[in-house]
Amino acid sequence: MRKSLVVSALLLSSMAILSSMAAAMAATNKTVLDVDGNKLQTKTNYYVLPVIRGRGGRLALGLRNKTCPFFVVQENFEVSNGIPLKFLPTDSNMKVVHLSVDMNIVFSSATICVQSTAWRVGDIDGLTGKRYVKTAGVTGNPGLGTVSNWFKIERYRDDYKLVFCPGVCMFCKVVCGDLGVFFEDGKRWLGLSDVPLAVMFKKA
Repeated sequence: MRKSLVVSALLLSSMAILSSMAAAMAATNKTVLDVDGNKLQTKTNYYVLPVIRGRGGRLALGLRNKTCPFFVVQENFEVSNGIPLKFLPTDSNMKVVHLSVDMNIVFSSATICVQSTAWRVGDIDGLTGKRYVKTAGVTGNPGLGTVSNWFKIERYRDDYKLVFCPGVCMFCKVVCGDLGVFFEDGKRWLGLSDVPLAVMFKKA
């Protein structure tokens, strides 16, 4: 009888350990990692880099038609510094960035436009028919009035991609899309695209 109790206790203990390990692995798989294998921290500056070499550099700001607000662009050259940015999830208490979580993305830079550098998805452009990512967005206050300001990081093969598919407004009709690059007028503009830009994150 005692032997049976010992065996049962060992089995329960093993099951608890395995369950704990599985939960830890699941949590790790949902956590976004930077190029050094460290967990991506919220409210911390990072550069966003393309995974594929030779197709542009880091993300930065660029004026379109010489008018405000600034748009999000990919630098044409890998050697360009780019501009660091921060990830701000809907849950302000979250310490690390997880996959599929709504968040604001904000450049850590002031501009001549004297506007917020938070990202937002613009309306359909009348000339190109595309939707570009621009600044002058709003941080926080998830809901109907800020639905265009929320982005997510998702897995893309063995890498990551940036996605616009906000879940902050349950009754809003949103056209989701991956963020890719359009090469126009000598610049690489970030916008909703069928071809996502595979990215990685480097701590500034």
